[in-house]
Amino acid sequence: MNPNTEETALAGIDGKLTEYGDPGFSRFLRRAFLASAGYDSVDLDRPLVAIADTSSDYTTCHRQMPELVAAVSRGVLEAGGLPIRFSTMSLPEILMSPTSMLYRNLLAMETEEQIRSQPMDAVVLCGGCDKTVPAQLMAAVSADVPAVQLVVGPMVTGYWQGERLGACTDCRRMWAAHRGSELDEAEIAEVQGNLCPTAGTCMVMGTASTMACLTEALGLMVPGGASASAATGRRLQIGAESGRLAVELATTDRRPSAILDWRSFHNAATTLIAIGGSTNAVIHLIAIARRAGISLTLDDVHRVSRVTPLLVDCNPTGSGYLEDFDRAGGMPALLRELDRAGLLERDARTITGLTVGEALDMTGSTDQASSAHVADTAGTIRSATEPIGPPGSIRIVRGSLAPDGAVIKAAAASPALLRHTGPALVFESVDDASVRLDDPDLDIPADTVLVLRNAGPKGAGMPEAASLPIPRKLVSAGVRDMVRVSDARMSGTAYGTVVLHVSPEAAAGGPLALVRDGDLIALDVDAGTLDLLVDQAEFDRRRATWSPPALPERGWRRLYAEQVLPAHLGADLEILAPHTPRPESNSEAPTDPAAGSANGQEG
Repeated sequence: MNPNTEETALAGIDGKLTEYGDPGFSRFLRRAFLASAGYDSVDLDRPLVAIADTSSDYTTCHRQMPELVAAVSRGVLEAGGLPIRFSTMSLPEILMSPTSMLYRNLLAMETEEQIRSQPMDAVVLCGGCDKTVPAQLMAAVSADVPAVQLVVGPMVTGYWQGERLGACTDCRRMWAAHRGSELDEAEIAEVQGNLCPTAGTCMVMGTASTMACLTEALGLMVPGGASASAATGRRLQIGAESGRLAVELATTDRRPSAILDWRSFHNAATTLIAIGGSTNAVIHLIAIARRAGISLTLDDVHRVSRVTPLLVDCNPTGSGYLEDFDRAGGMPALLRELDRAGLLERDARTITGLTVGEALDMTGSTDQASSAHVADTAGTIRSATEPIGPPGSIRIVRGSLAPDGAVIKAAAASPALLRHTGPALVFESVDDASVRLDDPDLDIPADTVLVLRNAGPKGAGMPEAASLPIPRKLVSAGVRDMVRVSDARMSGTAYGTVVLHVSPEAAAGGPLALVRDGDLIALDVDAGTLDLLVDQAEFDRRRATWSPPALPERGWRRLYAEQVLPAHLGADLEILAPHTPRPESNSEAPTDPAAGSANGQEG
């Protein structure tokens, strides 16, 4: 390539020139400095594939990412490209205060700007831990450069006293047993040392695994790339395959905008319900779709949920783990079952150049996924005729307490509590709850509805605090679940009858801000309702005396609080989301004529 020629679609190292007022000088200077890094003209005349690296000593699940990045680089070189790695901020789920969700949009913004400002013909996005993948997908959609998403993969399971353990559902289960005095200090210390035995993300169907599966369903990942364990050679093979595919995307200029439409998001939402995935994915999917100019709503999720059964037996809605799902054939096997049931949009496009239907037809019944599925004696992936559970693993509820909607993972809740009316006990913040919940003098009958507020996007960055622990005095009495209502989130690894993402949130003046101790709250998941049973006159009196909380003083937290959209719109920043939907939107999608809005009314 002549460094003095104008940019083409495949610009390589000469793309996105630094502005010196002389493009020829910019190209000359760029190549001069790259020579100091050992690159010659043979290197620099190749398609340039950038590799976004989110590894950090703080993000333990990305511990083996350097190996994965090396595998991607190998694949890029094999396909004739030039790999160049760049670092972005990392979001350690366990080691970040107050919550990694507060920084999802910051990582998305940073990644988008690095993609926009640096020369690259395609990018491989290496992530895995909960918020890194949605942030990278949001960035890729907005920057619209050919992109491949790659995840580090899940951990393998650990064992304690012959019992199989997986982070982090079993973390919560074992800690609850310790709180209830079933495990002593020595035993819980032994459990702690066996919950996370390898690198990788949580090995249950938490947010990390859910987002990996949804990315494959969106068509933005190497087929079969969602579930192979981090510690396996197969994960490194997927890395190399991703690098080779990225070079193909660069040479064909196959961008996210040419792939994603309402069919892609229909398939992702269907997958979310079929795997019993994380409720966090509802927010992330809406945010990613919004970046693409596609109006995905809670009602769309509700419509899909009404007809999609639970097909995957994985914690926290089942008993298995991601290595079981992978052995059973992973996403290719699940997509085949959804296709057989008529639940997939077969014409949805993928980064391979094939539609979903074409890919399934090509693999047929002889591929690895099908063979593994036939051998799935544990029944990890079921057919729609013999599912793990009925449709509705994730449900949407609305009512006077959540006019814009709220989310509940019904498959992880106690069936007896899915229709419940009880008195509220209100906690003003996460700190308030942590101080008062274990107070032995707390007056709290078992039918109480625990209410946590001021923990939504604007109020607190939306931490995973909604699955409040059962008060110790009730745990000691044998109570293991209660209805909990919050504008916060719940970890995808958690379980219980927890109503989340209540919108509008309390800090924005939603009805949640006006609940008082003793108010009756009525939840009816089958009817799709969540109501505060307070008469309108009293409600109006409370409204007249309410005032919003103060905003953070400075920096990112101030910008976030001023700009963040509500949960039902994806909690992205308003300045980052396009305001005009693309012509191809979910308005073209076929709808279920029997489906009304999430509360059972016509809408």
